[in-house]
Amino acid sequence: MSVVPWTEKYAPRRISEIVKNTDAAMKLLKLVREWKPGSKGILLYGPPGTGKTVSVYAVANELGYEVIEMNASDTRNVRSVMRVAGSAAMQSSLFAKKGKIVLIDEIDGLSGKEDRGGLGAIIDVIKSSRFPVVLTANDPWDPRFASLRRYCELIEYKRLTMWDIVKVLRSICQKEGIIADAEILKEIAKNAEGDLRSAINDLQALAEGRKRLTKDMLSILARRDREKNVFEVLRMLFSAKTAKTATFALSTADVDYEMLMYWINENIPHHMEDVVELAKAYDALSRADVFLGRIKREQNWKLLPYALELMSAGVALARDKSKFRFVKYNFPTWLKEMKATKGKRDLQKSIGEKIKKRCHTSVVRAINEFLPFIRVIFKNNPEMGAKLAKWFRFNEEEIAFIVGTDKTSKEIIKLLK
Repeated sequence: MSVVPWTEKYAPRRISEIVKNTDAAMKLLKLVREWKPGSKGILLYGPPGTGKTVSVYAVANELGYEVIEMNASDTRNVRSVMRVAGSAAMQSSLFAKKGKIVLIDEIDGLSGKEDRGGLGAIIDVIKSSRFPVVLTANDPWDPRFASLRRYCELIEYKRLTMWDIVKVLRSICQKEGIIADAEILKEIAKNAEGDLRSAINDLQALAEGRKRLTKDMLSILARRDREKNVFEVLRMLFSAKTAKTATFALSTADVDYEMLMYWINENIPHHMEDVVELAKAYDALSRADVFLGRIKREQNWKLLPYALELMSAGVALARDKSKFRFVKYNFPTWLKEMKATKGKRDLQKSIGEKIKKRCHTSVVRAINEFLPFIRVIFKNNPEMGAKLAKWFRFNEEEIAFIVGTDKTSKEIIKLLK
């Protein structure tokens, strides 16, 4: 039976259920309801766990809208922003007759080379969208977001107090049939530091297999980071004896699901020596990969729970005979190799793009079918190679990559000059 994380099970379905920030959610509702093409985007900001994302879903539920979310596993560059958010902003809704909301969550994550142009692409989406675009951030005053703020209406979500969180935890305990001492709920709320989502995760972890939580259990509720690093998640996952524990382990990860899949794939053999166990684990992981692929292609996020259960419970429960042991986890080999060959792949792609323009073909076909013949010509006929290099507009680095030998590449470059 599927075990739903309590953060999802008890997520607000209506604005009136939003804790403390009901006024902010009402303002969001008003802006979404009155939104017209050409209007500004809506930027929700405030500390983690204050209800920003759940407010979007609550508003959509009340208006009968569909939510298209740019998931955290997406790389936040121009291509991915336009593929996910851009297409969603222009296409009509398939599932909701009244409309939809395009949600770009946690824009604080935009940083580094991978995100080059990502903010510009988001602004373009806001300006051209046929539907309201909602963004969330912890700190909207970051200098990076100066241009973005001009295109957004800002709504602040305030930090929750300890007593706000205690009230929610007490309600969950009542619904789950759990008797909890006031001290334990107060300590969970205090540790959460205003993050309701984190507090609910802590409560669920502590209540697993128990119907009573007492103050004597405070000693095992140590302060911890709000998210677990990948090594802790893997240790929780591979040691799990129930589907519930395995699924919960995945929900605490500080890396996205796609990255976590690479880690799980790399480290399964450390915990499973039996070939039948290995076969079951990799079968579950491959099925999860199929679901994630469909989610990316079709933007059908309803399939995500199936992928996550296969990645977590499917893999963990494949271990039957092998005993759990503490091991040193390996960084995914595939990612190491991809990083090591990135320069080579970028160069090959650049060559493919130039062949594509001249020969009116795809980049893939240019690399697989055209490049081998060009390489033969370069190696055996430098004069013809120089003419081709000039026609394709290959630079010296690309010529050296195609030929592979310094002597011939220097000869072609000399003839080209």
